Amino acid sequence: MLLCERPSFSRRRLLSRGGALFAWAYLPSFARAADRRDPRLVVIVLRGALDGLSALAPVGDPDYVALHGELALRLDGEHPALPLDPFFALNPAMPNFARLYAARQALAVHACATNYRDRSHFDGQDVLESGMPGPGRVESGWLNRALVALPAGERVAGRGLAVGVTPPLVLRGQAPVLGWAPSGLPAASEDLTARLLDLYAHRDPALAAALRQGLDADRLASEQGMAAMKPGGDVALAMQNAAEGAARLLSADDGPRVAALSFDGWDTHANEGGATGRLAQLLGGLDRAIAAFERELAPVWKDTAIVAITEFGRTVRINGTVGTDHGVGTLALLAGGAIAGGRIVADWPGLKTADLYEGRDLKPTTDLRAVLMGLLADQFGLSPAVLARAVFPETGGLKPLAGLVRA
Repeated sequence: MLLCERPSFSRRRLLSRGGALFAWAYLPSFARAADRRDPRLVVIVLRGALDGLSALAPVGDPDYVALHGELALRLDGEHPALPLDPFFALNPAMPNFARLYAARQALAVHACATNYRDRSHFDGQDVLESGMPGPGRVESGWLNRALVALPAGERVAGRGLAVGVTPPLVLRGQAPVLGWAPSGLPAASEDLTARLLDLYAHRDPALAAALRQGLDADRLASEQGMAAMKPGGDVALAMQNAAEGAARLLSADDGPRVAALSFDGWDTHANEGGATGRLAQLLGGLDRAIAAFERELAPVWKDTAIVAITEFGRTVRINGTVGTDHGVGTLALLAGGAIAGGRIVADWPGLKTADLYEGRDLKPTTDLRAVLMGLLADQFGLSPAVLARAVFPETGGLKPLAGLVRA
């Protein structure tokens, strides 16, 4: 998978992430909401552009199989899709999502996209995560700005968790963020740690403060039983491990309440596979990650919302290497005990050539920003005015999608 950015690390950043956990900023204590809800929100970015037609298939559309060819899902055969309703069927690699859907704890938004239309991974991911009207150099993401917009002492109290060696853009910004990544490095001895703290206390106080915060975060991880977590070569297992680690931190009484993760590998130009193959393996990893969140967040699952999003979709027709190229319309997946699930949200545009975007892509009929605005409004009480002004600038004419979270 092509990565949008692979920034080099300064000496400070390398040292601050030397253990399993690293702190990006000081974390204030959490204050519970007056209504005694303890909401969590997890944002999973699928980097590379998800083929929504092979993840959640419109099997009821008469043009689907002919257009999507051997990547099309079917309700019969050796690997049948999982029907969610009479029109849509889920990739068989996602049985946990199907189970949550049946329990009305998961839903999908199909034929959705951001306002970006030019099909560049770099710019598409920038727009997806920044929440800005177009690509460009920005310092913050929409999720971080949502944390900043929350009143002091309200529910989340401005703390977030970024999973990975660098925080995803969606969670960068002014609000304090804790960073965590599985590490294969051996833990530093207490003596070495003390020497480093003493050295930098005299020569680089800012670095000393970052190291001390990282050590405090490492303590929190150890208390949650995460010391043995290591990165692995199995993509699906790596997704599960990342989710388990994030969930354990989110479940701690003094832990963060909002998290952002990114999973790479969704740029399926060749040998994509449909019900089996590369895409199915990725979807299986995402499915295991969602199940890990459900398991580890069991005591607060009823107040948890998870959303998986991607920068854009893929072409309706397969290419000469049995894959799909960059497209527009795609799919967003939501799960969690807080989600008002058991339904597909879709104003289906159809797959006839005249109905496709520029004659090649699934036409988006739902603005993904409206989905995310609705989720933030329902989960954390942010007003449409604040969302349009501070979180997703220049969206004053866009109405948040209501009813995604249980009342």
